[in-house]
This record gives sequence, C-alpha cells and structure tokens, in this order.
Amino acid sequence: MSNRKAILYIATSIDGYIAKPNDDLSFLSMVEKQGEDYGYHDFLASIDTVVMGRKTYDWIMAHVPEYVHADKETYIITRTERETAGNVNFYTGTLKGLIDALKSRTGQNIFIDGGAEIVNELLKDELIDEFIISVIPVLLGDGVRLFKDGRPEQRLQLVNAKSYETGLVQLHYERTNH
Repeated sequence: MSNRKAILYIATSIDGYIAKPNDDLSFLSMVEKQGEDYGYHDFLASIDTVVMGRKTYDWIMAHVPEYVHADKETYIITRTERETAGNVNFYTGTLKGLIDALKSRTGQNIFIDGGAEIVNELLKDELIDEFIISVIPVLLGDGVRLFKDGRPEQRLQLVNAKSYETGLVQLHYERTNH
C-alpha cells in the first residue's frame, strides 16, 4: 500500500458555503491579493492526481480557456460515459473503488477538488485523509454547503492554522483513526 493521501483543498465562507446560489463564486475575489496564492502552488507540487465532480469540471471549463490541471492525471466523476481527453478521464464507477485504486498505486497525493456532492460521498466512506480549508471572511447566508448531513462523525487533528492579511484563515487538518 502506498502512502498517497486524498486531500480536500477548498475554500468556504465562515458559514460553510463553497458557492453562493447559482454556483456563484464571486465572493472568492474578496481575498485576491497580488503575489498571494495561499500555498496553492506548493500544494499543487505535492499532488499528481485530481478528482472532481462533473459540475465542478464544467464550471471550470466555462470560465477558463483550457483545463488548469492538464499536467495532472484527472478523474471527472460523472454518470455519463465520455472519451478520455489527454489526462482527463471521465469516471463512472464508484468513488470508493477509484480512491482505493489510486491509493494502492505509487505516486504523489490526490487532490479532491470538489464539489460538495463528491466531498460528501467521500466522507460517507471516510476516504478523505486531510482537509485544507481556506475560510473566507464572509457570511453568505445561502448557497452550496460544503458539508451535508448524513455522514459518520470523523475526528480531525489540527496540523496547521495560518491567517493572512486579507482575513482568510487556512485550516489544515488530518483525519485521525479514532
């Protein structure tokens, strides 16, 4: 068994929303600062695989000219079979099967890129090993919740907490096995 970890790296509002209604992510721009990437570049250097839902993928593709993680092996979780495009695989099997298979291979860590449906499916099977959550200083009041109800309790241990000038606080936890 390899030591690959599935790591959720995501931003949320203080009240737990990863998007406003209609998948509006405009609130993220309030913490944009020249020369500050909140550790994202270093995080990307530690991973070689990306897992995300089809809705997240479609949102990205609608907003950027080309897929941002084209150099990484990517699995788009979907119910619709599609042709592989470069490193982008459209995966219709079980999430547990995919994560177990990825963790059994050697390689770098696995970036869980969202969205909420994927995160919550993975949490049901306790498949996320680490959580890097950037908390944006805003209360949105409505939208897409990061964590949904109906999953097992999972204890986390704080690895690091870092605050930034913009008011963003980044929390890094790892799941304990108790």
